[in-house]
Amino acid sequence: MSSPPTVVMFLVLHQVNYRPAITVPVGGDDNGGVNMKKCLDNEGHALLLFKAHLQDPDDTLSTWTADQHDCCEWRGVTCSTQTGHVTELYISGCGLGGEISRSLFNLTYLNFLDLSANSFHGTIPTFIGYLTRLSYLNLDSNNLNGTIPRSLGSLTELMFLNLNFNSLYGTIPPEFGNLTNLQRLYLNSVGRCRVEKIEWLSHLSHLEELHMDGISLAKAEKWVDVILSLPKLSWLRLRGCELSQVMYPYSSSFLNSSSSIESLYLSDNNLTSSMYHWLFPLTSNSLQILDLTNNMLDGIPKYLGNLCGLETLYFSDNSAAVKFPDFLNNLSGCTSLSLQSLDASKNQITGSLSDEIQKFFSLESLYLSDNHLNGSISEKFWELPRLETLDVSFNNLTVPSTDHMSSLSYVKEIGLSSSQLGPCFPKWIHTLKSLTLLDISNTGISDTTPPDFWDMWPSQLEYLNLSSNNISGSVPDLSSNFASGSVIDLSSNRFYGPIPKVSSDLTSLDLSRNKFSGGVSFICQIVDGLLYFLDLSHNSFIGQLPDCLWHFKQLKVLNLGHNNLFGSLPPSIGSLIQLKVLYLYKNNFFGELPLSLKNCTSLISMNLGANKFSGNVPVWIGENLSKLYVLILRSNKLFGTIPLQLCQLPNLQVLDLSMNNLHGTIPSCLSNLTRMLQQGGFSQDVQFITTYRAYEYKQETYVDHAMIEWQGDEREFVSILKLLKIIDLSSNKLTGQIPHGVTNLSDLVALNLSRNALSGEIPQKIGEMKNLLTLDLSRNNFSGGIPSSMSQMSLLNYLDLSFNHFSGRIPSSTQLQSFPPSRYNGNKGLCGPPLTKKCPGDEPEVPPLIGKGEGDGEEWGWFYIGGGMGFATGFWIACGALLVNRRGRRAFFHFFDSFKDWVYVKVVVFVSSLQKDDQGRRYGAQDPSNKNNVCSFCG
Repeated sequence: MSSPPTVVMFLVLHQVNYRPAITVPVGGDDNGGVNMKKCLDNEGHALLLFKAHLQDPDDTLSTWTADQHDCCEWRGVTCSTQTGHVTELYISGCGLGGEISRSLFNLTYLNFLDLSANSFHGTIPTFIGYLTRLSYLNLDSNNLNGTIPRSLGSLTELMFLNLNFNSLYGTIPPEFGNLTNLQRLYLNSVGRCRVEKIEWLSHLSHLEELHMDGISLAKAEKWVDVILSLPKLSWLRLRGCELSQVMYPYSSSFLNSSSSIESLYLSDNNLTSSMYHWLFPLTSNSLQILDLTNNMLDGIPKYLGNLCGLETLYFSDNSAAVKFPDFLNNLSGCTSLSLQSLDASKNQITGSLSDEIQKFFSLESLYLSDNHLNGSISEKFWELPRLETLDVSFNNLTVPSTDHMSSLSYVKEIGLSSSQLGPCFPKWIHTLKSLTLLDISNTGISDTTPPDFWDMWPSQLEYLNLSSNNISGSVPDLSSNFASGSVIDLSSNRFYGPIPKVSSDLTSLDLSRNKFSGGVSFICQIVDGLLYFLDLSHNSFIGQLPDCLWHFKQLKVLNLGHNNLFGSLPPSIGSLIQLKVLYLYKNNFFGELPLSLKNCTSLISMNLGANKFSGNVPVWIGENLSKLYVLILRSNKLFGTIPLQLCQLPNLQVLDLSMNNLHGTIPSCLSNLTRMLQQGGFSQDVQFITTYRAYEYKQETYVDHAMIEWQGDEREFVSILKLLKIIDLSSNKLTGQIPHGVTNLSDLVALNLSRNALSGEIPQKIGEMKNLLTLDLSRNNFSGGIPSSMSQMSLLNYLDLSFNHFSGRIPSSTQLQSFPPSRYNGNKGLCGPPLTKKCPGDEPEVPPLIGKGEGDGEEWGWFYIGGGMGFATGFWIACGALLVNRRGRRAFFHFFDSFKDWVYVKVVVFVSSLQKDDQGRRYGAQDPSNKNNVCSFCG
């Protein structure tokens, strides 16, 4: 379940509604009538020059031609009916690129200019400041850089200015204070900009909306005073503005001032509860929306409970360690009557969901996920007459099944993930007739779904999550319930049987870790091209992968691993141009990798291991898939040499070609794998932002997910793969030496070259690989001595050099002597610890006998005698005191028994918690034989 989208949606609608109506995309007059005069030649020529400097891939400006003389008929151009002058230019969202041409300077009568949502680059031209008739200027969502020109302060007629989402830097020009007619100022995410002195803002007396997200106000002293001086300001956004660094945000003279602000956004500012002193004058009964998300607030002040107009309070991602009844109590004034949406998720709120909630009868949405709530949910929650959304996921709550649940017919979204709901499937769900979102994942259900569950909400559900339970039974229909763009997650249960029908317009489908069987041709029913996530792994699906993947233009994750699929990969797999993760591990696919796969240039993780693929390792992997972080082709039937083109993958940090039939030498260019030279892992561009918070983690995990042989065992890495940088070329037929350049891979943590026919010596500089945790060179033909530099590898915790031809002394170090002798076996010439074989020149060490030393035997004898007498004396003093003193004796043994019990309990609790955590990690993947009769009483 996601945080409420109200903030973003309202902002977008508000801004769009303000744009002056231009209902026809072609030319027209400024009065809505027919043009009486044609445009002037010089202005038409200026527009053609403007077009000449642009890239127009969609041919949006196709009507702008010299052949069509009247530019007033061109798309996006509006002229005056009286004079023929161009007065409006609206070409928003047309995919245009290039710099803004100076030729627009000739449109001196322009009063409306909208170039937003394009790809204009370069600086904002200074000449725009000389188009003094402009009342509307929108450059939102481009790639403009440089500083904001001071000349914009000359646009004194300007009522609307939007520079959102560009790459600007520097100081916001104080000349903006000249824009005294300005009503709306949008400076969200303009780049790395700051306000040095904010006094200029006080001159904008007509300002109604001010958006400055991401602009540093760290030096804007007394900014609260300036805001309070704006009599018409109703909308204020200051997200991520470094407000916590302002030394003096207000002066005492303004504390009694009234505010007209209706919507106030102060999230992402690292604010502490000391900010409530200056927040007070910014609040009034006019305030409807207050956003304090992602700060460091430890609670809320009581005056927030007296805001009689407050409808929405965002308080998520703070550090409030308060009891929930106390939290509600601070809002229990007239705010309790007006509040419609409360988001206090991701805090440290404790206590139970108590009866105090009944005071908030206007509440429509309540988000309390990711807190420390416990106990049973009060029945009063189900009596709230307007409640439509409830998310209490990731707490320690128990959901009672009572008659009150039958009154939930109006609820649309309910999130109970990680609550205690089972073991029986809740019967009250069938009363939720308006449901669009249901998340009851990891709630201890061990039952079957009701017969009518799969067609209970015809074309209505947008999100269904039953994952990580122990639910069994077949799934007859995954199409009837679901609306367009829906998400389905049934993973980690005991569902079985084939999948006959699925919705045609799913966006995400996760059926992993069940017992589904049959073919996977049902995916061909998903034809609307919305699917971005598909996971069918860890089932018993069989058959070939159908050649219908061209439907999935938006697919980002495809996981079919751990099934019984076979055949060659279909050519249509090359249609997955947005695919980031391809995971086919442990099936029976065979044949060569299709050439069309090279079209999947967005791939960052490709795991095709444990199949029967044959042929050469394709050179196009290195030539076309330049974004790869993970490449796993282990345990196939690949042959030939390792292509040099793999060295062209700058982001590669996991390379596993083990257990194939590769021959030839190890490419010396592996030292060009720059990601293994640098600290850090996956960058931000591999993360997927999704609509539902429950899915955000799961999709990031799939990027960070692989089966890897680690220190002799095959292990599944999840969530920490980003920290690993691995090369595994083991179990092939490679020959030659280890390239010396490999030692430059300073951030490599695992190198496995075992079970090949490699020869020569270990590079002397191998000790420079100081981050290496695992080194396996066993079962090769290496010779020579073990380099002394290996004694510097202090992090090494797995080493296997067995069955080679090494000779000489094993270098002395804490690490090298800590490994068992078996890791050095099969090297007849090796000697020294930990081997029992002595090296030439070693003399046996004979410990001196007591009394046989030269001059010190007598001293050692007296030392032992004195020590023994001291121990005996101390022992009898202590025991004698216990024998004589009855009270002391009883106190001592009572303490001893208590201490023994304390240690025992701590050990048992610790072990049981580990077992519980382990069960939790395995979700619902318990042994089915132990669960067959759990719900025999469910009826």
